[in-house]
Amino acid sequence: MAGEVFPDDFVWGAATASYQIEGAVREDGRGSSIWDVFSHTPGKVANGDTGDFACDHYHRWRDDVGLMRDIALPNYRFSLSWPRILPLGTGRIEQKGLDFYDRLIEELLENGIEPWVTLHHWDLPSALYDQGGWVNRDTCAAFVEFTDIVTRRYGDRVKHWITLNEPWCSAFLGYVHGIHAPGHTNLKEGLQVMHHLLLAHGLAMPVIRANVPDADAGICLNPTTFYPYGDSQEDLDAAIREDGLRNRVWLDPLAARGYPDDMVDLFREIWPEVGPDDLEIIATPSDFIGVNFYNPTYVEAGNEPPLFSRKIDPPNLPRTDMGWIVEPSALTDLVTRIHTDYGEIWTKQYIFENGAAYDDRLVHGKVDDRQRARYIHDHLAALYKAIDDGVPVKGYFVWSLMDNFEWAEGYARRFGLIYVDYKTQQRTIKRSGRWYAEVVSGNELIAPD
Repeated sequence: MAGEVFPDDFVWGAATASYQIEGAVREDGRGSSIWDVFSHTPGKVANGDTGDFACDHYHRWRDDVGLMRDIALPNYRFSLSWPRILPLGTGRIEQKGLDFYDRLIEELLENGIEPWVTLHHWDLPSALYDQGGWVNRDTCAAFVEFTDIVTRRYGDRVKHWITLNEPWCSAFLGYVHGIHAPGHTNLKEGLQVMHHLLLAHGLAMPVIRANVPDADAGICLNPTTFYPYGDSQEDLDAAIREDGLRNRVWLDPLAARGYPDDMVDLFREIWPEVGPDDLEIIATPSDFIGVNFYNPTYVEAGNEPPLFSRKIDPPNLPRTDMGWIVEPSALTDLVTRIHTDYGEIWTKQYIFENGAAYDDRLVHGKVDDRQRARYIHDHLAALYKAIDDGVPVKGYFVWSLMDNFEWAEGYARRFGLIYVDYKTQQRTIKRSGRWYAEVVSGNELIAPD
C-alpha cells in the first residue's frame, strides 16, 4: 500500500522519556526517583541494567537535536524529570534542572522542531514515594505544584502538554503486578493509585490553562483492543472485563461518565476512596486524548479472579522481540472505537507511541531494520484507513527516537529510529529513520522496501 497522503495539518514526530535517555542521575542536584531505586534493586531489571547513564542525553542533547533535524523530525515528544526540577518532589526548586530544559527547548525551536512535553512519565521522586507515593492523595497536590512551576517557566514556548503517560502502567504494573517501580503487588493499592493519577490529571489541567492560555493539553493512555479468542459468550464476557480495567476505568471518568458500574461492582470490596468532587475534577475538559498502541490482546475465559480471563497469543500472528503480536488492523479498531464511544468528548486523538523492538545489529556502520519500517508502515496504513473513515486522528509519534533504557527490559530491547552503542554512545540513524524522514517530508505513506 503506497500513496496515501495524510491531511495537511497532520502532526509527525517521535518520542522519548527522561529516565530512559538522560542519564546523569546524580548531577546538578537531581534527586532520586523510584526508577533509580527499582533499577538498583537486584533482580528487578534485566541484566541488572539501570538508567544511570542511559543515552547520556543530558550531555549530548545538542547532538541529539541535530539528529532530529537530520531525519526531518518536525515534532519531538519528551518528558520532564520531576526529581531533576524538584529533588524532593515539592518545595525547593533546582534551577540547574530548569535550565537544562530551557536549553533543550530553545535548541529544538531554533531547529524548527516543536516541543511536546509530558509532565510525568513514571519517574516519581523517591521523596514522595517515601511519603506514600501515588497511594497518598497528597501526591496529587505535589504534581499540581510541579505542573505550575514548569508551565510558568516554559509555557511561553511550549504549547503542547501531556499530563501523564500510561497511568495504567504506573498503577497496575507498578502497584499490582510488581514488574515496574515501585514493585508492589497489592490490588487495593493499585486501584487507589489509578484514582489518584486520574485526579492528578484533573487537578493539573486548570493550572496548565491558567499558565498557558493557548495550550493544547490532555492525557496519554495506553488503551488496547481486546478480542475474544473463541466465539463463546464466556470468552466475550472475559474480553469485556479486561476492557473494563484496561480501557473503560480510564476513559469513562475522563469523559464525565464516572467509573463503569461493572468494574465498581467487581472490585467493590477494595474500590478506592473517591472524594465528593473527585469525578467532576477528573472530567475537567481536555483538548485531546493521547493513545499509545503496540498490540491487541486476545482473551478467553479463565478461572483466576478477579477478571476470570486468560490471555492468548494467536500462533498465526508475527511477534516483535518483546513477544508482542503484530496486528495493525487492531489500531484501526481502537481509534474507531474511541471515536464511536467518546467522540463527543474528544475531537482529537494523537498516537503518542507506536513502534517495535527488534534485534538490531550495526553492520559496517549501518542498521538494516526493515522489519521496524514495515511495522510502522503497516500501522500508519491502518491509521490512514481510520482517518479516511472520519476518525479524527491528528498526529503520530514513533516510539522511539533512539534506543534507550527500556524499563524492566533494560538495554536488551531496541525500539529506536536511531541506534545507540551504549559503550561508546555513538549514534547511527537506522534504515527506518531514513525511511520515516521520507514519509514525514512528503506527508505521504511510501513503501519501506
